[in-house]
Amino acid sequence: MLSTRGVFFKSSCHFKFPTLSNIIGRYPETRRSAIKLYLIRHGETTWNQQRIIQGSGSDTDLSEKGKAQAESLGRSMKDVSLTRVYSSPLKRAMDTAAAVAGPHNLKVVPEPDLREIHVGEMEGMSLETFGQNFSQFLVDWQTKGDAVDFKGGENLGQFRDRVWTVVRRIVEANPGGSVVVVSHYFVTATVVCTALGMPLTHLVRVRIQPSSRTILEFADGCQPRLLLLSDTCHLKER
Repeated sequence: MLSTRGVFFKSSCHFKFPTLSNIIGRYPETRRSAIKLYLIRHGETTWNQQRIIQGSGSDTDLSEKGKAQAESLGRSMKDVSLTRVYSSPLKRAMDTAAAVAGPHNLKVVPEPDLREIHVGEMEGMSLETFGQNFSQFLVDWQTKGDAVDFKGGENLGQFRDRVWTVVRRIVEANPGGSVVVVSHYFVTATVVCTALGMPLTHLVRVRIQPSSRTILEFADGCQPRLLLLSDTCHLKER
């Protein structure tokens, strides 16, 4: 789906989607040694349900729905040949990662720099309350770009540098592998924007659903390629 308010893909399961292996297998043999990075957003939390802002300062648990989402995600990826699973150290991400790593007998590797952005004074604020100041926030975002700060929290440019540095480190450490990175909305959207050369002012145009999977391909001498964005078909097949 192409929305005039933002660009995003919305998965529809009214027809049979190709499997992940089929998607990956469509690319030329010369690229099959490239690393496939499976970017996964954690499952739903109670704060997601209640529309409360949760950044790196809130170590929230998965809701019952979020636990079921993580289990469905794990089942859908059991036949993917994974080499390593990394995760933000926050519980909502680690529990989602454990559901993916379990069928492969892999240990989850916690990576502190995959934690969500520090949202400062917005931590724990309802979206309804935040909405009163949202227009000014968007103006600041569009005019300041990477320099915009979450009041009392993290600068977007510094956040991007933190996240992209750890992603590059993971890519370099796993040549030719298929690696899972479980994190958060801002982390995943920032990695996608950075990989595609998009400024962070475009973050609001990228929709990343809870327990969704996004695939990026990295190969030497080539620009990163987006193979899949925010896929949630596994949740509709439960």
